[in-house]
Amino acid sequence: MDIVRKLMSGFRLDLGPVKEPLGFIRVLEWLFTIFAFATTGGYTGFTTIATACVDPASNVTAKFGYPFRLMSHPFNIPNCNTSLPSNTSYLMGDFSSSAEFFVCVGVFSFLYCTFTLVLYLGYQHVYRETSRGPIIDLVVTGAFAFLWLVSSSAWAKGLNDVKSATSPETLIDYCHPRCTIKTHPAMGRLNASVIFGFLNLILWAGNCWFIYKETPFHKPVQPPPNVEEGGPSS
Repeated sequence: MDIVRKLMSGFRLDLGPVKEPLGFIRVLEWLFTIFAFATTGGYTGFTTIATACVDPASNVTAKFGYPFRLMSHPFNIPNCNTSLPSNTSYLMGDFSSSAEFFVCVGVFSFLYCTFTLVLYLGYQHVYRETSRGPIIDLVVTGAFAFLWLVSSSAWAKGLNDVKSATSPETLIDYCHPRCTIKTHPAMGRLNASVIFGFLNLILWAGNCWFIYKETPFHKPVQPPPNVEEGGPSS
């Protein structure tokens, strides 16, 4: 309770940093990290093919979703010989590592943005009290920029593999003759997640410059000592 009381007593709300690039970009990072992991986590989709050898024609639907361990999603293909049971097949591929890594980076980025926004808006006097705060902020922000580069690139490759493994053209290979494509999976949400990932890379990398200006490493250029404000003396 004493720690909470001390934190609350030191809280001084100041919306000024939001009007500056340092705070404004952090707000954008907070929003775009939510968009990035929200469009990936919880995704579910399906692809459908039709088997014309069954009368009436039967649809085969293969469902899949996050974290994209496709081999854990079975689907049944009716046998053209109705006296035989349907065949159970599985989607091929495990792309969970890239998807979970991408979501993990997004969640931790969101938590760090929340923490730093509270620090900027309520404890700006603590943040600027010493040079340690801006330096740590710069290092962590640079690390997250690198993580967004790696995770977005990995997830872009993983998403391309997911599209290939779940396309109806691939499922037809599992099917008996006389199968036709009915519906393709909706991938717009996942495409948006990759875009948000690279937008986060731009935001976090760009914000490093504004945090760098808060550190002692960035020093204003000093005029030569022999030059006065009114110009050189005659």
